[in-house]
Amino acid sequence: MNDQEHRYRHPGLQIWGGVECTVNRVGDDYFEQIGRSGHSRRLSDLNLFAQLGITSLRQPVLWECTAPAALADADWQWPDVALSRLRELVINPIVGLVHHGSGPRHTSLEDPEFANKLAVYAAAVAERYPWVRDYTPVNEPLTTARFSGLYGHWYPHGRSDQSFVRALLNQCRAVVLSMRAIRRINPSARLVQTEDLAKIFSTPRLGYQAEFENHRRWISFDLLCGRVDRSHALWQYLRSSGVHEDELAWFLDNSCPPDIVGLNHYLSGVRYLDEHLERYPAYTHGGNGHEAYADVLAVRVLRSGLSGPGLLLQEAWERYHLPLAITECHNGCTREEQLRWFSEVWKSAESARDAGINLVAVGAWALLGSFDWDRLLTCERGHYEPGVFDIRGPQPRRTALSELIRALAAGENLEHPLLEVPGWWHRPQRLVYGISLDNEGEPRPEAWRSFSAEYRRVQPLLITGAHGTLGRAFARICEVRGIPHRLLSRAEMDIANPDSIRTALFRFRPWALVNTAGYVRVDEAEIQGELCRRENTCGPALLADACADRHIQLLTFSSDLVFDGNSPEPYVESDKVGPFNQYGRTKAEAERLVLARMPQALVVRTSAFFGPWDEYNFAVQVLRSLAAGQKFHVGDDTRISPTYVPDLVNASLDLLIDREHGIWHLANVGDVSWFEFAERLALGAGLPTERIIPCTSSELRFRAPRPAYTVLSSERGLLMPSIDDAMLRFLADCEVAWQSEPAQAEPLAA
Repeated sequence: MNDQEHRYRHPGLQIWGGVECTVNRVGDDYFEQIGRSGHSRRLSDLNLFAQLGITSLRQPVLWECTAPAALADADWQWPDVALSRLRELVINPIVGLVHHGSGPRHTSLEDPEFANKLAVYAAAVAERYPWVRDYTPVNEPLTTARFSGLYGHWYPHGRSDQSFVRALLNQCRAVVLSMRAIRRINPSARLVQTEDLAKIFSTPRLGYQAEFENHRRWISFDLLCGRVDRSHALWQYLRSSGVHEDELAWFLDNSCPPDIVGLNHYLSGVRYLDEHLERYPAYTHGGNGHEAYADVLAVRVLRSGLSGPGLLLQEAWERYHLPLAITECHNGCTREEQLRWFSEVWKSAESARDAGINLVAVGAWALLGSFDWDRLLTCERGHYEPGVFDIRGPQPRRTALSELIRALAAGENLEHPLLEVPGWWHRPQRLVYGISLDNEGEPRPEAWRSFSAEYRRVQPLLITGAHGTLGRAFARICEVRGIPHRLLSRAEMDIANPDSIRTALFRFRPWALVNTAGYVRVDEAEIQGELCRRENTCGPALLADACADRHIQLLTFSSDLVFDGNSPEPYVESDKVGPFNQYGRTKAEAERLVLARMPQALVVRTSAFFGPWDEYNFAVQVLRSLAAGQKFHVGDDTRISPTYVPDLVNASLDLLIDREHGIWHLANVGDVSWFEFAERLALGAGLPTERIIPCTSSELRFRAPRPAYTVLSSERGLLMPSIDDAMLRFLADCEVAWQSEPAQAEPLAA
C-alpha cells in the first residue's frame, strides 16, 4: 500500500480541503471565484493539495460554469482533467454542483422547476463520472436562501419571508432530487450536506428572536431528514410564509438524510442581539420588523467569550446522530490568527471524537484564499484573503498554514511560539465596544489591558530600532496581532557589536528577529560614510551571522535607493542594483552580505514611508503645512512608490511567519512623483493644492544625488494594496496632522 492509499483509508481524523468556488449572481452579473483565483487554469494546484496530505477535496463541477445554457452544450473540459487528476492522486472528490448560486440564467431560486433542472444536470455529472462517490448538490442552502431571499444581497434579491422560504425549499428539494438521480447511476453515492454552524445569543428581551433563529439554523438538515412535521418549531412560520402543507409533507415522504453532516464554522456565525442600540455603532443596527436591535459578533461582547466549536458539534451530534465533518475551517485575518484558529478547531474536533462523536474530518477551506467576502460578494473590489496558499504571485505560494495542515495530516504536532498565545477571540482586546455582558445581558465596563504584559514567558519576536518609525510601528502592530515581542534600543542591543548581539539573543531567546535599526539620513550619509556603513551594512551582516548560528529567523530592510533609476519600468527583485549615493551603497552591500551569510534571511526592499503614527513623515508634514496656510516645495522630477507603514509591517510579518526568505519588494502598488503624492493627499484632505510648489531635485539642493525613478514592483507577489487605497486609510486614521503645531514648510528628502 503506497502513502496515498494509506492516507485515503486512514481511520482517524482526516484533513479535507476545498477551494472557494462560489458563483453567485448579483443583478445580471455573475461573480465567480475559481476564475479569479486562476485555479481553473492550473491543474498543478492539485499536486500542491496532495502534498498537504488531504484525503478528500471539495471539487466544484458547478452548473453555472459547466452548462450555462443547454446541457447539450456543456463544457466538461476542466471537470474532466481535474477529476481525472484527483483520481490519480488518490484524493476523494466531493463534487459540488451549486455553491451559493442560483443556477444558470434560465432558472433561479424561485423557479418552481429549479430542483428538477438541477437533478437533470446531476444525472449528467454522475453518468460522466460514475466512480465519484461523494456529492454536495447544493452548498449551504439556508445561508444562500438568507442572502438571496431575505437580505436581498444576491439574485433574485428577495427581501421577504416568502422569498426566503421559497429559495430554501427549492434548494432542499433540489438536493433530494439530485441525489435520487445520482443514485440511479451510482447506488453507493453519498450526500455530504453542508451548512453554516452558527448560533445566536441575545439579551433576555430578545430571547424570542434568538430562539427563532436557533431553530432556523437547523432547518435545511431537518427538511432533508424528514423532521419538519406539525410538531416542528418552525411549522407555523413556514405555513404563514406561503408554504402549502403538501410541500412540507413531500419532505416527510422523500427524506434524504445526509451521509455526512458538513458543518462550516466561522467566528462570524456566532451572533449577539441587543436592543440597546446606543452601545453599538449605527452599521450594526437592524431589527425584525417589530423591534430594533444591534446584531454583533457575540465574542465581541460576551463576558464568557467564545464557547468554541466543541459545543456546537455536540449539539449537532445530539440532534442527528449522523457522521459529522467540519467542512470549512477558515478565519480571514492575519497569519498567526489563521494558525491559531485552525489549531483550535482541530483540537476541538479531536476532543469531540474522544467524547464519542463520530466526527470524520476537518476541512481546510479556501486553500487558495477568497475574494471580496468582506463585501459579501456583492461587488468586485479586489479584496483578497490568503488561505493555505497565497495566489498573488506567479504560482500559489505556501503560507504557514500549509505546514500546519501537513503536520496534522501526518499525525504530527506543529510547535511554534505563536500558537502558545490564544487567538484574538479569547484575548481581552476582543471587547471593542468597551463593555462585556453576562448571561442576563447586564454590562460592565472593560478597560483595555496590555497584551504584552500577559505573555512575557512566551518566546518573543525581537525588534531593533526602538526609537525609529518602523520599530515602533512593528511593536504597535505586534501588540494588536498578539505577537509577544521585545522592542530593543541600542543600549539593549547594538547591532554592530557582536558581543551585544550575543548577549541579547541569549537573554531573550527569540524565535525571530526584525531589524529596523539603521542610519536613515540620506544626505548626511555623504559626509558620515563610515557611520552609515556601520549601521546599515556591518550591523545586518553581524545579525545574519548570529541568527544563522542559532537558527533564528531574520527580517531586515533595504531600500529602493539601491537602484540607479535608469529602468523604464518598475524594479523587481531580480533587477541589477546600482546605487546612486552612499546610503544606497550601504544598503546594497548589506543585502549581499546578509544573504551570503544566511540564505534563509528575509530582506525587504521598500520605499518612502508614510503613516499615521509618525508626525515627521512626508505625508503628515504636507497636511500640516497646508493646513497652516504655508507653502510646500516638493520635487516633481522623481517617481517613487510611497509605502504605508501599517501595510508594510503587516505584510512583512506575514512573510516572516511563512518563513519566506531572499529579497522581497514591499511597497504600495502604483507610482507617483513627490509632487503628485502631495497633491493627492491635499485633495483627499480637502486642502488647497495651489500652495504645493513643484520644483526639481537640483532646486532642492540635496547633498546626496537621487535617482529619478525608483518605483518598486514584484515578481514574487504583489502583497500590498494600491497607493490610492493606502492614502484613503491614512487620511481616515491620521489625526496628528491637525493636533500639533504647524511644522516649518521645508522639503523632505526623497
